[in-house]
Amino acid sequence: MTAQYLQQITFFQPTKIPLPSSKSESNRVLIIDALTEGENTISNLAEARDTQTMIRLLRQNPAIFDVLDAGTTMRFLTAYAAVTNQHKVMTGTPRMCERPIGILVDALRHIGAEIHYMNKEGFPPLAIHGMEAQLNDQVAIRGDVSSQFISAMLMISPLLPKGLEIKLEGKVGSKTYIEMTLRLMKQFGIEYTWEGDKITVAHQAYKSTNFSVESDWSGASYWFSLLACADKGELFLEGLKENSLQGDSAIVEIMDKLGVKSEFKESGVKLTKQKVKGLASWDFTHCPDLAQTVAVTCAIIGQKTTFTGVESLRIKETDRIYALQQELAKFNAQLVEGENEVFTVIPSVQMPHEVRIHTYDDHRMAMAFMPLMTKTNVFIEDLEVVNKSYPSFWKHVSFLRHET
Repeated sequence: MTAQYLQQITFFQPTKIPLPSSKSESNRVLIIDALTEGENTISNLAEARDTQTMIRLLRQNPAIFDVLDAGTTMRFLTAYAAVTNQHKVMTGTPRMCERPIGILVDALRHIGAEIHYMNKEGFPPLAIHGMEAQLNDQVAIRGDVSSQFISAMLMISPLLPKGLEIKLEGKVGSKTYIEMTLRLMKQFGIEYTWEGDKITVAHQAYKSTNFSVESDWSGASYWFSLLACADKGELFLEGLKENSLQGDSAIVEIMDKLGVKSEFKESGVKLTKQKVKGLASWDFTHCPDLAQTVAVTCAIIGQKTTFTGVESLRIKETDRIYALQQELAKFNAQLVEGENEVFTVIPSVQMPHEVRIHTYDDHRMAMAFMPLMTKTNVFIEDLEVVNKSYPSFWKHVSFLRHET
């Protein structure tokens, strides 16, 4: 693995960042496109490896869907293969096969899909043997594990002869991702109702349309963090919309409290430094992918903050709670677990001359710790790990250096 060395840079001149397209939007639109009878015109799909894997598998349609390390691709293609009555093996990397999928499989079996586990119960690899008939038009799904299970079921529901009513059980996490799925489905002609804990989608057809994917707010978060941590600078993030489908646009509100002002323009958003207002606490239930970015930011700028709603971080590409705790400690910061899964970021008291960050095969670990370069020299292990979601990330980081 190649390490990325980031020499300390305390400020930078105004810099434009051409953000990548949203992986979350792209992967949903690709499934919807595959389920649409007419021909859609889809543009600006993400360069992320997860999305490119989805494109390749849908195009080539092999007997084995090897999704590599793409969790969204695994979950969405499992539901897609079942509802289109295909016989598929679903597999991925060793880590992918450690990530639970039982809730989705149980839901698909309940409505009539035939799916078998090929190894450990509740985990990939899976053998899908299609779905000959719909057995039930109602299903209950826990809302506190992964919204992707719910999104996967929602996107296939219009094709079910009886439609589908999904009852969300318990606390619903990442609600904004469910809303994104439904709003995308609506753009392709699907009507639905969401009343209380029940989402209902009748049997109907997706309508062909033209759709352009927005830039990625998750990818944008690292640049907000960079400016929050720098002494001075200005950034313009291209392709972002103020009224976004993406829940991670919450980074605007979070970073407004951590010293970054956002001004939306026609082609994106301008970021400038402002006084830190303070962030005492934040609930990441509906935007868990921002937690690493915000934790590192708070640790660097001296902001003690309490985090809730981060339970799902333990079952991501790595155990992100553990990974954060290990890497924050390298520059004398802490992520302390309290009762009821409440976590507190304790800021760094002394920044070392150099920090080496281990990435745990997790793209977000590599990018979240990039802003350390504003305070010290940084080695980021395995620079290629960012290819999962943001392949041009290090190229964009280099823009800061040559424009100073």
